[in-house]
Amino acid sequence: MQRVLEPEVMDTWEEAVEYDSMDFSAVNTAFAEHTITLGPTTAQVLDAGTGTARIPILIAQQRPDWQIIAIDLSENMLKIGQQNVERSGVQTQVKLERVDAKQLPYIEAQFDLIISNSIIHHLSNPIPFLRELKRVLKPQGGIFLRDLLRPGDEVIRDHLVEQYAGDCNDHQRQLFRDSLQAAFTLEEIHQMIAEVGLENVKIYQSSDRHWTAERAYQS
Repeated sequence: MQRVLEPEVMDTWEEAVEYDSMDFSAVNTAFAEHTITLGPTTAQVLDAGTGTARIPILIAQQRPDWQIIAIDLSENMLKIGQQNVERSGVQTQVKLERVDAKQLPYIEAQFDLIISNSIIHHLSNPIPFLRELKRVLKPQGGIFLRDLLRPGDEVIRDHLVEQYAGDCNDHQRQLFRDSLQAAFTLEEIHQMIAEVGLENVKIYQSSDRHWTAERAYQS
């Protein structure tokens, strides 16, 4: 199935509210718990494409010694994210910034761990982001990227939409369908990780609709 791009930024207030209302709790919890296994006891963490900051909140609640910079291009996502951060009481640990992940304003080797859940499929070309990730990550730093897999055909795509978004409204189902169509294959992810020279990264299919690329922090 051919890749079809979707908008890089969901930036209307209505889209941000609708996104935050969708139930990603199981996926977010699993992501946060696995993140914790990949980082050191004390860490500077970058979360790229944080959306409404649900994942860094979950991480901060379990790792009080971690400082997390969570970035997104959507101003409205970050507004809701800031409300979520303050409501959860983790504002001393989680700092939200409106930043383009393809042009990071951070110094080289600043972070112990870089994570990203579902940013890759929003990018027309993920290579600039992956190069920036490599630049600002410490040489021994950890990596945890997870995103959707592009299905082999429309039948599989529509089955996944029905299975995982069947109870959602029409707009939410369309968002998920578009995201699946905009996603990459496992082979494409392997090629991009290799192109930017990220080494010792384990890349695998982690569910019927996700791929994962990870590397634990090396102490």
